[in-house]
Amino acid sequence: MKNTLLLNQKNLAQLGNRIPVPTYNRDAQKVGMVHIGVGGFHRAHQAYYTHKLMEGFSASGWSICGVGLREGDRKIHDVLNKQDGLYTLIVKHPDGKIEPQIIGSIIDFKLGVDEAESVLEIMASPDTKIVSLTITEGGYNFNPTTGEFDFGNPDIQHELKHPDSPKTVYGYLTAALKKRRDAGLAAFTIMSCDNIQHNGDVAQKMLLTFARKQDMTLAEWIEKEVCFPNSMVDRITPVTSQSDIEYLEKTYGITDEWPVTCEPFIQWVIEDKFSNGRPDFEKVGVQFVPDVKPYEEMKLRLLNAGHSVLGILGAIHGHKTINACMEDETFVTYLRAFMDKEVSPVLGEVKGIDLNKYKDSLQERFANPNIKDSVSRICSESSAKLPKFMIPTLQDNLMGKGSIKFATLVIAAWCYYSDKGMDKNGQPLEIIDAMSVQLQQAAQQTQTDPLAFIRQESLFGDLVQNKQFTELYADMVQKIYENGNIKKLMQSML
Repeated sequence: MKNTLLLNQKNLAQLGNRIPVPTYNRDAQKVGMVHIGVGGFHRAHQAYYTHKLMEGFSASGWSICGVGLREGDRKIHDVLNKQDGLYTLIVKHPDGKIEPQIIGSIIDFKLGVDEAESVLEIMASPDTKIVSLTITEGGYNFNPTTGEFDFGNPDIQHELKHPDSPKTVYGYLTAALKKRRDAGLAAFTIMSCDNIQHNGDVAQKMLLTFARKQDMTLAEWIEKEVCFPNSMVDRITPVTSQSDIEYLEKTYGITDEWPVTCEPFIQWVIEDKFSNGRPDFEKVGVQFVPDVKPYEEMKLRLLNAGHSVLGILGAIHGHKTINACMEDETFVTYLRAFMDKEVSPVLGEVKGIDLNKYKDSLQERFANPNIKDSVSRICSESSAKLPKFMIPTLQDNLMGKGSIKFATLVIAAWCYYSDKGMDKNGQPLEIIDAMSVQLQQAAQQTQTDPLAFIRQESLFGDLVQNKQFTELYADMVQKIYENGNIKKLMQSML
């Protein structure tokens, strides 16, 4: 490309000669949804669906205002504002085909740490009908074992004393809903798009618990007026790499400081339960159902847990990416055995889904050589993931006398991973986890107490009391620590 163009509204017409760009009038759009937690997944999923709806069906009034509540959101805030909310979505197909397009559904972005009042104003605006969330599992502020709200959080304590000075998602939601109630406006829907089972129910429970402590009258109004639909979301979205940025610049002459890459597969199943209207997302492939729970359980226990199987075992073996794991026959066979022998038997019927075909599609998606999803990303925040994705399957099989060996090896490997922090070749692992210090301390006691790691009740509940599990776990931990050859252990189980 001779001339490189910065990605912004002013250059959009010229960029349209190079890749697909929004054809709708972005200046005429009104914010209908406020989204808290604008990461790669939101931009590859909800923002993409919204863009598609605006592009194909002239859906005005549903554009998105992104919101970041933490200092860590400053970079994405600055980049998107510099680019007028525009970014490139790069879809990478397994056959090597690459489809980039510019997404225009985010028309504003506000940073709570700088402009809390401005965030509250847009959330309280009559035009805002939905506040959606991708705040990760840890953002819901609950104890993973008890499921109860954590009032010990200093920011929560601050918000209870200073309701007009919010810091967390709960402070912002209650303050904005109070403004709406006091102004006589209808409540907005709170729509969780996080990988948490019963995500809408969890959001409702946590918000109401917080609100009752802060303002009981407001809590009663929220309980009566606000809908919290459960949803199941799915699209593999790796962390953006420098090579993705360079690809756009070299191939298309586009300077985009933070594009998003993703796989072609996309799915969104959501309960049709909204407080104040919704976009016609069914026109662009979203599935509205009366009860999303069977779909989300299927996805969390097969896709998300399957990712963790590959990620943790792959990290110790030395595989760097998920597709590299899927190029290794032992990992492919092990993953399928986990899905077939431990997950499928404890899943209920999922209407309209052929489970074998769904598992086949997962293997194909994980193997996509163009996605190159890093095992470090998949392993990140495992303390928030495994208690929800994998341990329920383990518990169900213990109760039903089913197979537990494949999941148990992953738990034993997680202990070794947390303790040693290196692969079998001695290469250091990038461990990203809010509980990394606690995990390492527990894992380091394994040599003297083989069950030390699983004594962490907040993660494992009462599993340490189950003799069938502890005997198998202790044996596996001992074998991993003796030689660190995870692949050999995997092969011995197949």
